[in-house]
Amino acid sequence: MTAKVIRVVIADDEPLIRAGIRMILTSAPDIEVVAEGANGREGVELVRAHAPDVVLLDIQMPVMDGLTALGELRRVAPEARALILTTFGEKENVLRALSEGGAGFLLKDSAPGELIGAVRAAAAGDAYLSPAATRHVVDQLAAGQAVGRGEAARRRVAELSERERGVLALLGEGLSNADAGRRLHMSEATVKTYVSRILAKLDCENRVQAALLARDAGL
Repeated sequence: MTAKVIRVVIADDEPLIRAGIRMILTSAPDIEVVAEGANGREGVELVRAHAPDVVLLDIQMPVMDGLTALGELRRVAPEARALILTTFGEKENVLRALSEGGAGFLLKDSAPGELIGAVRAAAAGDAYLSPAATRHVVDQLAAGQAVGRGEAARRRVAELSERERGVLALLGEGLSNADAGRRLHMSEATVKTYVSRILAKLDCENRVQAALLARDAGL
């Protein structure tokens, strides 16, 4: 049986960055880059035209930046999974992107295997949190966490069962379904079922929002 090909749109204003990303992604047999744009507006239009599975969005772009493009994509193409390309100097923007429904983020200098893995995870419905940047973001969240926000998160999490809270805690660590399953001695399919249930109970749009909620709740 032939594996489904993951169709990708890239939006970045730097031609060399786009070329590098395209070269890396097309080296994977299950990934196809169907279009490239030089700004957020082009990215949105290309997503509408090509209906990709995943779109890679740079944050800093002319005409329309990546965060604005993310908001547009949620409106016109909510099925497209958006991965945010970032640098360490843009942590605040990353937090906003994740809270607004981005499928995850990775650094522009990530290893080729990490980029391919992030695209595959996003296409599979998982969130991808770059290991190199996750701790940076989490530390910032912890430093600026308001007491009221933590209490609200704990009230929401209290509605979950003990097992669901356990799965949510692993989402907060950035684990994939497969890794969480190994940690909990559960099948990947079972973890996926739990994740879907958790997102519904917590009214979270994706795993990243649930992970941030887990952090706020202190799990």
